[in-house]
Amino acid sequence: MEANPAIRLAVIVASARAGRFGPVVARWFTGQAERLGGFELDVIDVLDDDLHVALTVGDAARVESVSARLAAADAFVVITPEYNHSFPAPLKSLIDWHVAQWRAKPVGFVCYGGISQGLRAVEQLRLVFAELHTVTVRDTVSFHSTAGAFGADGRPADPASAVAAKTMLEQLLWWAAVLRQARATHPYAG
Repeated sequence: MEANPAIRLAVIVASARAGRFGPVVARWFTGQAERLGGFELDVIDVLDDDLHVALTVGDAARVESVSARLAAADAFVVITPEYNHSFPAPLKSLIDWHVAQWRAKPVGFVCYGGISQGLRAVEQLRLVFAELHTVTVRDTVSFHSTAGAFGADGRPADPASAVAAKTMLEQLLWWAAVLRQARATHPYAG
């Protein structure tokens, strides 16, 4: 067995509106994770055709296509905009369709939107994920808005964003490694 296998990180792109900004943020963020190293990435987009339709109509068989990917993950990062002081409905559907897949795993957040930088969405998500027995990492990467937040090169205008991402990813690596070992030696009873 490999001494320190890569942490399997599921990056969930939660934006659901036309003209959405989530994929831009996701490309940048996954680049940050690759640069840091130690992760095996799996990007899950709530608007992927099969998943979006399955969540919308409640097709359990089609939702199963993502269930195994969530179960295999050691950690999660949710990339979300703020919609009406909260997070997008397709993300809530994705979360609610699954229970055991989240348990005893860490969750980090990258958010954006409006005056609160998407942080109200993260406040709501912390409550939801606590109910699912996850550990949410304290540090969050946030962007004030989509307009001007990223340059034409796909990088944030504020270079401090890379520092924030590195901090959050390092916390996620630590929690994911510790919790993966704990789940292996003492399965979580939640």
